[in-house]
Amino acid sequence: MAGAPSSEQHVRELRVTETLRDGSQVDIRRLRPSDAPVLANAFERLGFESRRLRFMTPKPELSPRELAYLTDVDGRHHEALGASDHQSGDGVGVARFVRLEQEPQVAEVAVTVVDEWQRRGLGTLLLEHLTDQARAQGITHFSALISSENTGVLELLRHAGGEIVPVASGAGVVEYRTELGSAGIARDLRDALRSAASGRLHLPRRLSALLGGLLQSAH
Repeated sequence: MAGAPSSEQHVRELRVTETLRDGSQVDIRRLRPSDAPVLANAFERLGFESRRLRFMTPKPELSPRELAYLTDVDGRHHEALGASDHQSGDGVGVARFVRLEQEPQVAEVAVTVVDEWQRRGLGTLLLEHLTDQARAQGITHFSALISSENTGVLELLRHAGGEIVPVASGAGVVEYRTELGSAGIARDLRDALRSAASGRLHLPRRLSALLGGLLQSAH
């Protein structure tokens, strides 16, 4: 199938330390199951509005089953890069893609940065590394859901480029899709990330659907 990774395609094991605009340092690497407690702690430090926008519900915590799914990634179909404070080891951000089964060259993307680490350039940095990982696996486009009520964001993205299309199920959202390009991050993707970092991009619909059943059983 075009765009799908072959079984021989190498999944790069990323592990880097980066310096942000304010001089703080973060360690970035792929999440693994043992990171579940770190991810749970980072979720607890998300503000109420950040949680509501990402999960479309006022969610108090992540269940063990959700944490298992969110940290069990293969780097090909589901990738998640976590950033931790270099000094304390606390989780401070996650960038994730989930490949679409029907369009394997497209992956839905989400970037989450805990409130006190926003506006430092961490979201952009995470997306840069995630884009490199996705490109290496044959992914050519990222997509994300945006609330149709966010007219300012939609107008910004229309000017920046990319494609905005209605979602069949409606639910007050539209899909934003952008091409990754051959290197780096396209301007429209940077603009989308700024919206994500401010909590205005929703959780990818495939990831949301997968978590939906877990959310029901966790209540």
